[in-house]
Amino acid sequence: MKIIIDDKKQLDLLAAKMIINLVKEKPSAVLGLATGSSPIGVYQNLIVDHQNNKTDYKNVSTFNLDEYFDLPIDHEQSYHTFMNNILFKHLNISLENTFFPEQDNPQNYSLLLEKHPIDLQILGVGSNGHIAFNEPGTPFYSTTQYVDLAESTRKDNARFFASLEEVPKRAVTMGLKDIMQAKKIILLAFGLNKAEAIKMLIDGNKTSDWPVTILKEHPDVTVFLDYEAASLLK
Repeated sequence: MKIIIDDKKQLDLLAAKMIINLVKEKPSAVLGLATGSSPIGVYQNLIVDHQNNKTDYKNVSTFNLDEYFDLPIDHEQSYHTFMNNILFKHLNISLENTFFPEQDNPQNYSLLLEKHPIDLQILGVGSNGHIAFNEPGTPFYSTTQYVDLAESTRKDNARFFASLEEVPKRAVTMGLKDIMQAKKIILLAFGLNKAEAIKMLIDGNKTSDWPVTILKEHPDVTVFLDYEAASLLK
């Protein structure tokens, strides 16, 4: 596990460069993408690079980690809408090559991932240590599935909705087993509210109480931390 501690602006640039270099080396790269606030700066750097350097995404495929359950895909807070607005519409990527977990048959997504292994997976981490929507207690062997969202996760995401009551209570998420099959993983963690989860990942033991700790066993993880997220490390 490689750990990089710096200010967020520099980390966003470094993470974006890893993705850009991969796409240039492998034009048909398969990217695993995350939503939420953590990857936005990285995506903004990808857009700037595409505009300035014409990095080509026409043969790139993407797989998103998760999607809310029973939220229309055209809802303003769906992850389909988020990804289209924040990234996809600014790149020359084919929407036919962008994939999200299927609400009607989650296991199909795991089968699709087996056929199209992810070259580089971007992850954030929740304050309770969840990755994707794999909440504490999720078995490490989990594949794509329906999940109930923890109250802490719904509160974390309430800032994107008009009220906590509007935050969906269920989601469809890529499982921990699916995530671990990625060839390379980037974990982004910014802010004090991520510090405890990062301490468990770096200094603690692997435990399903903190799903992020499964990354200890992955052979190629780079962890990008700002100073606040790294503040509890030894």
